[in-house]
Amino acid sequence: MSEGAHTPEELETLFEDAFVTRDRDALAALFEDGAVLVSDDRVPEARGAREITHLATAMWGRNRMYLADPRRVFQARDTGLVVARRGINVVRRGRDGAWRYAISLLSLDHPIQEEQHEPADESDGGVGAGRGPQ
Repeated sequence: MSEGAHTPEELETLFEDAFVTRDRDALAALFEDGAVLVSDDRVPEARGAREITHLATAMWGRNRMYLADPRRVFQARDTGLVVARRGINVVRRGRDGAWRYAISLLSLDHPIQEEQHEPADESDGGVGAGRGPQ
């Protein structure tokens, strides 16, 4: 196996390292050809190494940071889904055995919130609070 991530979790760590050290070449090497990077910075998605490094450079200019924090990793053969606190990533293992990003959706400053449901108010038959008599 060549240099690179041996697992999807290690890929997250290498991404954090490249992002923190602002290493464009290391960052580009973590994405497969034709990969997509999307951030919540209200900028267009980036496709391919050149656009991805350009987008990363712009994010660094705005002092954006990415910290690896994979919460769940699902893997089916050579494809994985990494659900992190600040992103969702589709990763694939290449012919060389290294894992790379195919799609990366980042929420750099705002953690992805887990959906929370408020229980229905049982006193009104589950209709909902604040509606008054029906």
